[in-house]
Order: sequence, then C-alpha cells, then structure tokens
Amino acid sequence: MNPNNVLVVAAHPDDEYLGCGGTLLRHVENGDRVHILILAEGLTSRDQHRDLDRRRGELHALHESSQMAADLLGAESLKICAFPDNRMDGVDLLDVVKCVEEQIELLAPNIIYTHHAGDVNIDHLITHKAVVTAARSLPASRVDRLIFFETVSSTEWQMPYAKDAFLPNWFVQIDEFIDKKIALLRCYAGEMKEYPHPRSYEGIEHLARYRGQTIGVKYAEAFSLGRNILGEGSSNL
Repeated sequence: MNPNNVLVVAAHPDDEYLGCGGTLLRHVENGDRVHILILAEGLTSRDQHRDLDRRRGELHALHESSQMAADLLGAESLKICAFPDNRMDGVDLLDVVKCVEEQIELLAPNIIYTHHAGDVNIDHLITHKAVVTAARSLPASRVDRLIFFETVSSTEWQMPYAKDAFLPNWFVQIDEFIDKKIALLRCYAGEMKEYPHPRSYEGIEHLARYRGQTIGVKYAEAFSLGRNILGEGSSNL
C-alpha cells in the first residue's frame, strides 16, 4: 500500500499539534508524508490594531517555533500564509480558499485534517469553511478523507446545544505518542498557559486521557469525520 499524503490545515501556530499532534506522529511512524499549512500569523490579535512592525520580532520567533516543531515531527513541509490573526473574517473567503487550493494542487493530499466548524474562534471557522471548499471532490483532484479536529480553548467553549457542537465519531489511539505530542507543544512554550487553563500541558494530557477512556485505551485524540471515500486508488483500508 502506498503511503498516505497528509495535509493538516491549521488556523494558528500550535493548533496543528493541539488538534492532532499524536495522530500526525502516528502517520509519520507509519511512513506517511505529513505537510503543514498554517493560515494566520498567530500573534497580532493581542493588539487593539494590527501592527506587524511592532510584532515583527515576535512573529519571526513564533514562526521559527513552527519550523522547530515541524522538524521534530518529521514533517515534509511547512507553509505559513500569515493572514491577520483572529481577524480572518475581514479577509475575502475566496483568498483563503485559494491559499488552501494552492497547497492541495501542489501536494495532492489524500487525507486532510482541519478545524471543526463549531469552534468559538472565528479563524477556526473560516479555516474550516475554506478547507471544505478547497477540498471539494473533483474528478481530477480528490481528497479521500476529510477529518475535523477539536482545539482546546476553543472547541470545548462552544455551547453543547449549538447546532455545530463537536460530536466525535473518529478516534486515534496515541498511547505511545502522548509524550512526544507534549514535546511538540513545548516548541510553542510561549503559547501555552498554566493549569487549569485547557491550553496547558496538563490540560492536553487530561483531554487525551478522557478521549482515551471513551474508547478503552489510555490516550486518544477525537475527531469528527467529514468524508471518507473508499474506492480504486484510495489507501484507507
């Protein structure tokens, strides 16, 4: 069976590992090719008005952290589009879609991971919409598996009665990868918080334990399956 070609599309630096770090590690161990696309620069929402010049040094350091984590993972590629952080609703959706389409055309992934539609973070929602549009099934370009991950400090803050509440139906056991998932997130130490904030190292482990016990294992990551195509040329079985 040919290796999978995997693309994770994240809104911000660190979302890629918060959402599916253990699963990406499993893909790499299985010999799959993993590519990372980050859409927003991940920093300037901390200012009242976006000021790239003021944050230039911090942005450089954050994006260096992204590369460090990608190297530790063993990713084949990393691209950061640098849309405005937490202001992606001010960007034409078509521009975001084209950024994703460009990577899909270049990399031809058969599996894509991205944010769930129910997240409270607006950039996560825009990313989800852009990926669903860019990954639409066309005869000459088909993404066989489209999977939506949860992102701590966003997904769980949505109201449980919301129409887009996260209801996982796809789980990946990560018992042997939880320590390295934490190590990947240590590359983003400046983005992590103190416990009991959900975006803390303890919070990440507790969520993995909870998702694991849901399916009878020690640690797991949970997802919502958007699409899974079985057929000629697919490597899903």
